[in-house]
Amino acid sequence: MTTLSPSAQKIQNLLNELNYNYTVVEHAESTRTAQEAADRAGCQLGQIVKSLIFRGKTSNKPILVLTSGANRVDEKRISGYAGEPITRADADFVRTVTGFAIGGVPPIGHTHHEPMETYLDEDFLAYQTIWAAAGTPNAIFELKTEDLQKMTGGTVVQVKS
Repeated sequence: MTTLSPSAQKIQNLLNELNYNYTVVEHAESTRTAQEAADRAGCQLGQIVKSLIFRGKTSNKPILVLTSGANRVDEKRISGYAGEPITRADADFVRTVTGFAIGGVPPIGHTHHEPMETYLDEDFLAYQTIWAAAGTPNAIFELKTEDLQKMTGGTVVQVKS
């Protein structure tokens, strides 16, 4: 059995604790971009979960948008859901609120103590399974689409324009 890096192992442990029978796979090659992740997983680009962190301009709260690898997020639309203007978070803010670096941010296991305001791309509903980052730019795990909503408590919305 291959040993996972500490960040990937943290996500594997959390999946186990939450009683999800999913396996984190750490690749020698990068899964940082959605296309790289799709290539490694052998799936469609749309099945890749991009975990994007935005920051509320007024509240400074973190907002997690889980979007399909095939889509670009419409920030105005997300601002409407959040009830305030938003901005894409910088690398320091992302690491502070999630505990992970950009390119490896998983949908769960963040350091932010309160549940993060989370929006899920409705386009995931077209797939039985999807793939999400697992703590490093080389680690991913496959999960049932319905479980992403269960584990994150996210609201399913339209995220693209």
